[in-house]
Formats: sequence, C-alpha cells, structure tokens
Amino acid sequence: QTQLMESGGGVAQPGGSLTLSCSASESFYRILIMGWHRQVPGKEREMVAQVSDSGRAMYAESVKGRFTVSRDNDKNTVSLQMNFLRHEDTAVYYCKFRTLSAENERRNHWGQGTQVTVSS
Repeated sequence: QTQLMESGGGVAQPGGSLTLSCSASESFYRILIMGWHRQVPGKEREMVAQVSDSGRAMYAESVKGRFTVSRDNDKNTVSLQMNFLRHEDTAVYYCKFRTLSAENERRNHWGQGTQVTVSS
C-alpha cells in the first residue's frame, strides 16, 4: 500500500514559519494533484493548498498570501511553506496525492498527518 510520508510539523509562534514536506514510498504513472489538507477536532477536513501537474496552485482563502505550495515532479514531493502563522492554523495537516494509473483509474492517497501548533 502506498505510503505518503510527511515531515516538518511542530510548534511555532504567531507570525512564525514552518515548512511541511511530503513524499511517496512509490512512483506513480501520473500524479494529478499534490496538496495539503488540515483538520481540527470536531470539524471537517479542509483543503489548504494544492497544485496540479500543470503547475496550477489553489489555496484556501484563509491562507492566501501566507502559504505557498510547491511540487517537485522528479522527486514526487510536495512542500508547504507556511509564513505569518496564526493561532487558527493549528491543526493536523495531511498530505494528499490524487493519482492516475495507466488503466485510467483515479485514486486518492493520504499521509498519516502531522501536527502543527501555533502558540505563544
């Protein structure tokens, strides 16, 4: 089973920065979308940022101008640079790959999640 491995979570002060990274344990025929979602207890998981294989990036309104998502297609990795962190960014962050197989099958792959805590 494919594993997505996240790193870079931790604790930061308000206004600080953290960088998350995610890589896969295997290669894929095609990775349509690489991205990050987050979830806080009692709430639904929400999309934070994602980037397509054509390089088009999308962001949640709450993180626009503060977070930057980037992907390395050669290494099958995606990163999330988070700047000007706020208390409300505290959540478990999940990496997600949406892949396409040679048989035209689409699948979602998720990481285990990494905790980001913004606290003074």
